[in-house]
Amino acid sequence: MAEQDPLASPGEALVRELERVQRLHAERRTNPILAGSLERLADWQARRLRMTYADLAADKRYTAAVRFFQNDLYGGADFSRRDADLARVVPMMVKMLPASVIATTAAAMELNGLSQELDRVLLARLPRADGYFSVAEYCKAYRRAGNFPLRQRQIKLIGEIGAALDRYVQKPLVRTALAMMRQPARLAGFSALQDFLERGFAAFKDMQGAQTFLATVDERETQIMEAIVGGSQDPFPDPLTFRLSQPA
Repeated sequence: MAEQDPLASPGEALVRELERVQRLHAERRTNPILAGSLERLADWQARRLRMTYADLAADKRYTAAVRFFQNDLYGGADFSRRDADLARVVPMMVKMLPASVIATTAAAMELNGLSQELDRVLLARLPRADGYFSVAEYCKAYRRAGNFPLRQRQIKLIGEIGAALDRYVQKPLVRTALAMMRQPARLAGFSALQDFLERGFAAFKDMQGAQTFLATVDERETQIMEAIVGGSQDPFPDPLTFRLSQPA
């Protein structure tokens, strides 16, 4: 797991976290077996998230925010193109966006890298990483991994990133700077990154206040983590059963 440097500037932190996720992307590209296992684990966990937040996703106020966290921040999708875009556009971002926005982008990259690393550790402890595993087996692997402070960090980052986005959508200068980046970013081939940033801003703008959403995510994820750490074998229903009654 990468160590953080509290004295690093936002730009330096962003570069560090990008290097971290690019190493993980490279490992995944060169190891098809690992890539396939990570995809299956990511799909399982994504279904758990959809199940846990189905009520929020059904509320139009929160639909886009739930989708953004599940697909862009907390999920297991392939972000290699977006992250490659980001690595190339860092100098332009540092010039055009406030340091606070750069710091939040670095935190988003940290969350992505941390989530990938935690998935790899958990995967190594599952009895059948190449196929079906039960909720009880997932919980046992989670406990065997023993990286509970990092799990807490993962939840904390979600709240920090969300709170920052909620602040930024209230600031016209930040929205203007992001809009100014749109055309040059796309002309330069950075559409994946620009779309990611715009989805995040749009999701939090739609909420018109994210406190309830963020508090709900923090509460539910913390409860699930604490239940698993405490020995629970069934802190949530089987996500594959949820698939049978809910659209993916």
